[in-house]
Amino acid sequence: MIPWLTEQNEFPPLSQALRDPDGLLAAGGDLNEQRLISAYAQGVFPWYSEGEPILWWSPDPRCVLYPDQLHISRSLRKTLRKAEYRITLDCAFADVMRACAAPRDDEDGTWITAEMFQAYCHLHQQGWAHSVELWRDGALVGGLYGIGLGRVFFGESMFSRVRDGSKIAFAWFVEQLKNWGYALVDCQVRSEHLVSLGAQEIPRDAFVEALAELVPQPVSHTWQMELEHDWFECRR
Repeated sequence: MIPWLTEQNEFPPLSQALRDPDGLLAAGGDLNEQRLISAYAQGVFPWYSEGEPILWWSPDPRCVLYPDQLHISRSLRKTLRKAEYRITLDCAFADVMRACAAPRDDEDGTWITAEMFQAYCHLHQQGWAHSVELWRDGALVGGLYGIGLGRVFFGESMFSRVRDGSKIAFAWFVEQLKNWGYALVDCQVRSEHLVSLGAQEIPRDAFVEALAELVPQPVSHTWQMELEHDWFECRR
């Protein structure tokens, strides 16, 4: 059994998370700003489907990417050199979330419920949640969103409407994070897509130790911006 959270409950110790399903820690509670920020700072995130209670997770091991270990394949590097895309940050947060929420070819429905959408749009308005947008010919064709705390970016979801669209957006974004002094990108759960970009699994204890060090370290910069095309190549 897992604990049921009320509005006043704090999260249980991460050591109490289930092994099967991996990382399930608690259920219930709400998605208010304070709880969400507290959750991410502790290494916990919400993930559930429509009709289910809010489920809170902290898997072990944890999939992360260190910005200086970003891997770019030869084919992706050739794509990044082309000037057919624009990359912006925080210019279309709600549109990125809607695109991430759209059903995938191999999935039924979405875990980004209306409640999640409203909660993260509020976090965006408060300066916690951020988006990356990939544009081609004025159309939004790829991107991702997540939470920025201290020197950690917690990735939530990405989407692509063109080949390698999410990889292009992610690669540009990680280079920008490195330039700003971020030390860790939380990818939550391993996937071949993320591993191809340099992500790796680390023990949950090591992840939590990194959060304790990096989250309290503020990083001052402007989020809303457009990245210049030649910006990426001059830093590789």
